[in-house]
Amino acid sequence: MTDVFGLSHKDASPSIGQARHEQVVFCSDDRSGLHAIIAIYNTALGPGLGGTRFYPYESEQAALADVLNLSRAMAYKNALAGLDLGGAKAVIIGDPARDKSEALLRAYGRFVQSLGGRYFTACDVGTYSEDMDIVAKESTFVTGRTVAHGGAGDSSILTAYGVFQGMRAAAQYVYGASTLRGRRVGVEGVGKVGYRLVDHLLEDGAEVVICDVGEHAVERVRKIHPQVEVVADAAAMKLADIDVYSPCALGGGLDDDAVAGLRAKIVCGGANNQLAHPGVEKQLAERGILYAPDYVVNSGGVIQVADEIEGFNMDRARVKATQIFDTTLKIFSIADEEGVPPAAAADRLAERRMSEVGRLRGIWLGR
Repeated sequence: MTDVFGLSHKDASPSIGQARHEQVVFCSDDRSGLHAIIAIYNTALGPGLGGTRFYPYESEQAALADVLNLSRAMAYKNALAGLDLGGAKAVIIGDPARDKSEALLRAYGRFVQSLGGRYFTACDVGTYSEDMDIVAKESTFVTGRTVAHGGAGDSSILTAYGVFQGMRAAAQYVYGASTLRGRRVGVEGVGKVGYRLVDHLLEDGAEVVICDVGEHAVERVRKIHPQVEVVADAAAMKLADIDVYSPCALGGGLDDDAVAGLRAKIVCGGANNQLAHPGVEKQLAERGILYAPDYVVNSGGVIQVADEIEGFNMDRARVKATQIFDTTLKIFSIADEEGVPPAAAADRLAERRMSEVGRLRGIWLGR
């Protein structure tokens, strides 16, 4: 038996008042093969927004642990992005290459619709804008759609732009100037986000070092930017002589050993959950390395898809993503004032907004 309440309390990190998830929905349709979980963590600021991850989890317990943690993270990300949206996430259990079908996606859309707007879905690992178009045939609460259907398209555009704004803020804090000109920036992972980030960095005058597990990804960058330096792998990148380390691939790469050998003065990247375990943020601070919290600087993507709810406008979304610069600087300032690492300061700022704005819902508006 899956212990939903025990798992959410034990495995998901604590938040305001040790709150638990508002709603966890298990979705099953045997004919299409759909087995999914939708987790709504907090709707203090508005309906929950978060992507749908399609992944071959080893067990329902593993899927539940993932969706509970991811939905909580979305609440904090959306709050600090200045969105009037809460935190939610969904996972579909299965191999997207084998199990994904129109019937399954439409069945999933029916479950999203059944929540009556408490949850807006979007793309995540294993799902794409084209999939959201299919989900939208059964639900009106879908973002991250294709441009042809009025959506924002590739959310990596503003994700990379937001990471760049966060990096500019980190440079302002460490070096006194909001530019990467003359700095060596190591980008680990040059897929969608890392690839676009390289463009921003070179345009700003930075020297760029890259690596990726896929040789084709490296060659794609080198074809356009032959001046970019390449190192062998992620381990070499962490030991490289760089000013800024930008993880843009898988999470969990910053563990005790990595922090001990890191030569960069700034960590700022697009990957989710970059810190391998609690306490790494303190180790970074003790070594004098500034960590720009990942869920703050990589929120450009959620800003982009959230804008679809109002009717997508790239210029408007880009203006909002530019504010990541100011938010990141504010977090560094709070960290200094309160004597805590930036990750803790970011959590406190997000919790403050959820509490202060969320309480306004208690003001009665009448019938």
